[in-house]
Amino acid sequence: MNKVFPGADEAIYDIGNGATIMFGGFGLNGIPENCIAALQRKGIKELTCISNNAGVDDFGLGLLLQGRQIKKMMSSYVGENAEFERQLLNGELDVDLIPQGTLATRIQMAAMGIPAFYTPAGFGTEIAQGKETREFNGKMHLMEHALHADFSIVKAWKGDTLGNLVFRKTTRNFSTSMAKAGNITIAEVEQLVEPGELDPDSIHVAGVYVHRIFQGSDYQKRIERRMVRI
Repeated sequence: MNKVFPGADEAIYDIGNGATIMFGGFGLNGIPENCIAALQRKGIKELTCISNNAGVDDFGLGLLLQGRQIKKMMSSYVGENAEFERQLLNGELDVDLIPQGTLATRIQMAAMGIPAFYTPAGFGTEIAQGKETREFNGKMHLMEHALHADFSIVKAWKGDTLGNLVFRKTTRNFSTSMAKAGNITIAEVEQLVEPGELDPDSIHVAGVYVHRIFQGSDYQKRIERRMVRI
């Protein structure tokens, strides 16, 4: 099976209106820039997006928000995105804010085939509304369900033509789990190499989880907020 695609537009060919998509990355670090741009060009609507963050006004998922392509955001951090805030306050966007650890674990559980788990995070807050609760060792917990997606889109540092992926540093925080939690996983990589060129001990996601891969280009690699002093 040939997993290699010419580029982003070809790799997302069957993503349509109403799809649920996971987007890898941490903040703006390691986001799948090429695929987000391709989704913007394609103009599909009514998307449910699962991501740690919502990009910024003119970059990342902020581009899809500008085009009113996102119906629902499931994230733990919305960043400095004025358009996100405007749509939320005007009732134009459905938002599910999830504690970051809970979001990561819900994705991990989907990757592991575990349907639900209990966590103390969020008990006694609005997050707990409508959720099953249970006491463990004298402490109340919420039951949270695993998060699945129609498509998982991640960006890796290196990958081979079989789909094996190597990530760098904080880009691994969500991407490695997301790559295993989607029905179809699409990976864009900075360097696409032949099988055998990656050190087996350095591979973070095995190729069995990846359905499509391509070498990306023109990465901006923006920083959401550059701090030079505190």
